[in-house]
Amino acid sequence: MILTTRRLTLRPITVDDAEALFEARGDAEVMRYWDWPARKTVAEVRDIFEAHIPELGDGSTLWWVAALRPEGPVIGECDLSEIDSHHGRAEVGFLFARRWWGQGYAQEAMEAVIDHAFAGLALDRLWARCHAGNTASQRLLKRLGFRLEGTLRGHVLRDGERRDCLVYGRLRNRSATKNGA
Repeated sequence: MILTTRRLTLRPITVDDAEALFEARGDAEVMRYWDWPARKTVAEVRDIFEAHIPELGDGSTLWWVAALRPEGPVIGECDLSEIDSHHGRAEVGFLFARRWWGQGYAQEAMEAVIDHAFAGLALDRLWARCHAGNTASQRLLKRLGFRLEGTLRGHVLRDGERRDCLVYGRLRNRSATKNGA
């Protein structure tokens, strides 16, 4: 499934994208609030992709690279994971190379992903989590209509320390909940 926006093409990720995405996944600042530290080689990124790309075939994950249109460079990645059609929900995620930060690309890409989740897949709920210190992702999630739902205390073990994660959620139709929360 290819998604397009005014400035971006989102296409399914392949192992061959490891080199382009190493710019983000190999950058300690980009990976500062990620569950795993920056990767040291393109081969490590390729290994991650090879391990996770099979999930794309079972329908539980949709994973895209974001590239500038019409045929520009790959600048990041985004995904829907833990897709649960029975409960109508999925987790969203995004990661963009630092030189593309602050230009609205992550928001533009995620708006397309959210639209696909609600309109294309008929999901009713999306959720995201980010490390408690990641204020940029928190601001983006709020701009995308997500609401803070809680804190997962000590949820991630990273570099020998436990980190809290914040959970954000967004409903397609807020009136769909019994209590309207």
